[in-house]
Amino acid sequence: MRDYDIVVVGGGPAGLAAAISAYESGVEDVLVIERDARLGGILNQCIHNGFGLHTFKEELTGPEYAARYVERLHELGIDYVLNTMVMDISPEREIIAMNREDGLFKIRAKAVVLAMGCRERPRGALDIPGYRPAGVFTAGTAQRLVNMEGYLPGREVVILGSGDIGLIMARRMTLEGAHVQVVAELMPFSGGLRRNIVQCLDDYGIPLKLSHTVVDVEGRDRVEAVTIAEVDQNLRPIPGTEERYECDTLLLSCGLIPENELSKAAGVELSPVTRGPVVNESLETCVEGVFACGNVLHVHDLVDYVSQEAATAGASAASFVLAAGAQGDEAAIPVVAEAGVRYTVPAMIRPSRMPDALTMRFRVGEVRHNCFVSVYLDDERVLHRKRPAVAPGEMEEARLTRKMLDEHPGVGRIVVRLEDE
Repeated sequence: MRDYDIVVVGGGPAGLAAAISAYESGVEDVLVIERDARLGGILNQCIHNGFGLHTFKEELTGPEYAARYVERLHELGIDYVLNTMVMDISPEREIIAMNREDGLFKIRAKAVVLAMGCRERPRGALDIPGYRPAGVFTAGTAQRLVNMEGYLPGREVVILGSGDIGLIMARRMTLEGAHVQVVAELMPFSGGLRRNIVQCLDDYGIPLKLSHTVVDVEGRDRVEAVTIAEVDQNLRPIPGTEERYECDTLLLSCGLIPENELSKAAGVELSPVTRGPVVNESLETCVEGVFACGNVLHVHDLVDYVSQEAATAGASAASFVLAAGAQGDEAAIPVVAEAGVRYTVPAMIRPSRMPDALTMRFRVGEVRHNCFVSVYLDDERVLHRKRPAVAPGEMEEARLTRKMLDEHPGVGRIVVRLEDE
């Protein structure tokens, strides 16, 4: 049995930022556990630029962004282990992990930060008809093959799903000499950032077909052709709208799922919307001393927001350890998502524990123009901010201040919603 004050599960951008923040908040006995052979997580294969504009005020590639945090981790002398898989976390914060050198071992922590990231939704979860030939990849797998392994998955490509990874891989495959014929999106809106649609599709003449999906994959040994069709308002293919594309590769960019098997094992309550933990203002889960941040909590659009959120989780974990777990039993005020808002993080707030200003992040359910983001304390509106456009692919935020809550004692619920006026 090994003892640490704080154990961070995951050495990607969230885990690194959380560990550094915990250390700088006064707890130096920190361990980062990473299952890969190097720190940095998914950023190591994201060689495109666009990272760090908020955090460092300059444009970096993914590896450059990760390197800033890895260097800081080394400067502080924070412990970390690589090639190590966490097998289980108990509600008492006992961690079972394994690697080649130590075999199976146990770690006891005073606080745990969950930062395992997310995974792509595979073909098996998408109900795509046809055989199971070679040439069907998730976009993230293709990204790793191209950027880290030096392999080109195919020459004639169809992409299903317009998430950011799929959009970026449309450009990447084109730059490597492949021909991306079309990007099909099931929903009537893109799941990616608007800037990626412009820079990765429009700039290269790659068509984006909204309200379309794959209805057939031809080929037994290797993909030979893919047929897409338009879908109706119930997301069912419309007969007669089929289009056939001869190709050797199908990339899937159909959503990300938080890696929460360990969260479930620890007894953490998960949100039915995000599939990540339900957390309070300190990013603490329902299990005392277990915190969550990054894409394991909810899928982000910008890594800068991941780092900001993870810094909060690390500082909160440090506060928990320094207070010896004495957080009090103050009742939390639920944060309710209504009228176009799908969810909020956090999902509950303890007024005495929140900072002077708290950023609540959320996503909307559909594209809206010229609307307002409103926050209500019970029936009184305390925030009303105009947004020229909101979309499911982009994170939104609303700032709640402690002063607002102090001026409304006894509030029963906090409501975040979209309004037309």
